[in-house]
Amino acid sequence: MALVKLLFIADIVGEPGRRAVKHVVPRLRQRHDLDVVIANGENSAGGSGITPKTAEEIFSAGVDVITSGDHLWDQKEVITLLENEKRFLRPLNYPPGTPGQGSGVFAIRNSEFGIRNSIAVLNLQGRTFMPLLENPFLLAQAEVGRLRQTTKMIFVDMHAEATSEKIALARMLSGQVSAVVGTHTHVQTADEQIFPGGTAYLSDAGFTGPHESVLGREIEPVIKRFLTSQPQRFEVAKQRVLLQGVVVEIDEATGQAVNVERVSEALVANES
Repeated sequence: MALVKLLFIADIVGEPGRRAVKHVVPRLRQRHDLDVVIANGENSAGGSGITPKTAEEIFSAGVDVITSGDHLWDQKEVITLLENEKRFLRPLNYPPGTPGQGSGVFAIRNSEFGIRNSIAVLNLQGRTFMPLLENPFLLAQAEVGRLRQTTKMIFVDMHAEATSEKIALARMLSGQVSAVVGTHTHVQTADEQIFPGGTAYLSDAGFTGPHESVLGREIEPVIKRFLTSQPQRFEVAKQRVLLQGVVVEIDEATGQAVNVERVSEALVANES
């Protein structure tokens, strides 16, 4: 069995998150003999949005594809990425005519047997407690069918708030895609599993950045906001930086997942 080993990096938050990617990805690539690295980068620029500069920093650290979510438009420079960078994906279920693409097929550059294959990556955004976009369930069915004409290996980043929405979408796509991994909540769940159809699943991969925080932000301003209901400036925190995500092993011939393992790797002192 020829396996493709994929690392998905959970939401990268600000400079600490980008630093974790820079230092930890090479370590994980060697440890797991990785073939593909995908990362959600929608919070990589100051904790809100993404820019061409932060995207290039992430790509240079060894990431092959960047996905996004509801913070897509937080930085005006994102339009340059959407129009020019095929390795950058926005949720598929934006209305027709929106710049960019919601999926792509990418060459696998590091295969254990020297075989060049391809993997599709699909980015979706949920609608429960989120900005209302097109129905991701309807669009996912059609898009997965289209992608499967090119490759059986398909990875889905489901950027959503509601766990039920993530699980339902993954169950719908079970046996049709290699993995569905949730993002957005910044809290890593402990429900990694492989469905009977061979689809790996994790409700949320967590986040990559400072965990001595409230979801990556300095603690006190968030508490003050809850206490007073007054606006506060939520700066990105700095301490206890982790790279979180998941490693999925996929049978190259069938596109089915054979192993799924959560990742939570600390940035050590000499890497700061």
